Amino acid sequence: MSLRILLVEDEPGLVLTLTDLLSAEGYDVDSATDGIQGADKALSGGYDMVVLDVMLPGKNGFDVCKEIRQHGMDLPVLMLTARTQVIDRVVGLKIGADDYLVKPFDPSELLARVEALLRRVRRENLSPVMRFQFGDVQVDFDRGEVSREGTPISLAGKELQLLRYLVDHRHQVVSREELLRNVWEYQPSVTSRTVDVHVAWLRQKLEENAQRPRHFHTVRGVGYRFTP
Repeated sequence: MSLRILLVEDEPGLVLTLTDLLSAEGYDVDSATDGIQGADKALSGGYDMVVLDVMLPGKNGFDVCKEIRQHGMDLPVLMLTARTQVIDRVVGLKIGADDYLVKPFDPSELLARVEALLRRVRRENLSPVMRFQFGDVQVDFDRGEVSREGTPISLAGKELQLLRYLVDHRHQVVSREELLRNVWEYQPSVTSRTVDVHVAWLRQKLEENAQRPRHFHTVRGVGYRFTP
């Protein structure tokens, strides 16, 4: 059965090009040409991934991505943007996008990003912990819900995936390279700063004192260790 990709893009020429490109690789592609329709389709379920433009009529891509995550959906989101400022990329990643690609891009690069993000959909050999508690934090990975002392905490999609990996490997030292391979599906040659930033966000949201963490420990020169 083909993996289903939702393409949310308002440029007709690009919709046609990307649909042909992805279909040729065996993907089942559906499309939406504005943010409102895109959000409705994404939330209806049945997709394995969303390729999402930032600049959309009706509702921008940031809001669509945020809505997807607020509903606890963990499907991969690849954002397409014509913007080149770093702050726009940071905003996209922080609200739950898994990756971004700046227009204009090479078709082969798009396919590589899509393939990398979809690998986690096809993985069937992992049995992740679905519910877990540490300190005053309760996590329901199945529902994508996190709370601290009963108060809901909003985690971006990649933050939740990182937390799940650390929980599944609790008490173990995991390197930045391992996290890049298994959470981001990137090769270790990619800069590890992304890992550090996401761990810092988890500390800010889930630790009582982010400056003196009890659960998310840095192992100098190697990576991190999660201790419940």
